[in-house]
Amino acid sequence: MGLMFRKRKRFGPLVFNFTENGMSSWTIKVGRWSWNSRSRAHRYDLPGPMSWKQDKDKSKS
Repeated sequence: MGLMFRKRKRFGPLVFNFTENGMSSWTIKVGRWSWNSRSRAHRYDLPGPMSWKQDKDKSKS
């Protein structure tokens, strides 16, 4: 198992995610709600260690 490089830069509600190959994705986070550009999923943080996630529907183009 090798080591992996991962870095995050936060600018207000925008979070940019970087790997050794450059920027991998960006996220908008407002309160408990967030949306990720790579997975195109909405996520809502619930109390405790739980969260709710709605993936982009794969059957639609």
